[in-house]
Amino acid sequence: MSSKLYVGNLPYTADDASLRTNFAEYGEVTSAKVMMDRDTGRSKGFAFVEMGNAEQAEAAIQGLNGMSVGGRSIVVNISRPKEPSTGGYGGGDRGGRRAY
Repeated sequence: MSSKLYVGNLPYTADDASLRTNFAEYGEVTSAKVMMDRDTGRSKGFAFVEMGNAEQAEAAIQGLNGMSVGGRSIVVNISRPKEPSTGGYGGGDRGGRRAY
């Protein structure tokens, strides 16, 4: 089992420090990062937290999944690798002109 966790349905006021504090109750937090929108600078409402080991990650899932944070019921589970993109625009061609 991985020690990297996905945390979803976060309130938009959540930040890295508050995330780290909440997860530290379950063990060593090696990283905590709220994903931010690059254009607006606002939280996207999800984050990734890496715990010291798999047992601590499991304890955090058991303790925090479904917990109410800022009026929202958060989702905590093992982070899965991003699915490879299928290039929805014709196999990777982004609709622009091709360079010959």
